[in-house]
Amino acid sequence: MNRTLVQTSKFVSLALRHDPSAAGLTLDAQGWADLDALIAGAQAAGVALDREALAVIMAESDKARFELSPDASRIRAVHGHSVDVEAHGPAETPPETLWHGTATRVLDAILRDGLKPGARRFVHLSSDAAMARAVGTRHGQPVVLSVAAGAAHRAGRAFHRSSSGVWLTSAVEPAYLAVAD
Repeated sequence: MNRTLVQTSKFVSLALRHDPSAAGLTLDAQGWADLDALIAGAQAAGVALDREALAVIMAESDKARFELSPDASRIRAVHGHSVDVEAHGPAETPPETLWHGTATRVLDAILRDGLKPGARRFVHLSSDAAMARAVGTRHGQPVVLSVAAGAAHRAGRAFHRSSSGVWLTSAVEPAYLAVAD
């Protein structure tokens, strides 16, 4: 993806995940925004966005950050919100083990306090350790944690799966965490 499209993608992430007002948007409870309003808001903010650019961003992104409604009139971020949106879809039974990638510098705090969403609405979990390691690499020296998601679910913790396959939950207590590598 060229530099302009990367900057455009970052603006779309900002508008759909963290600051809808940057594009003059209002998100509904599930995070959906009118696609034409996003394009107009981006253009008003000096960001070159149209349907073609958005199609390239969505096709070339390895993170599947955005999704369109079936009629392609609305768009939302799949996960990573800091604004108040509901989890997408009903709670599901997760696999017995999920994975979380993070940086070694925060490992002691996580093992002591558990996984918390921080500035986001949900903790993000991966269905495989390799993806978790790739996520952890973005934050520094990576470490992968195994998450006893099945046990946490049976104890009452709700899990949701985004359309991109990322598992979301509000928190994970230390008792359900172990260093995987």
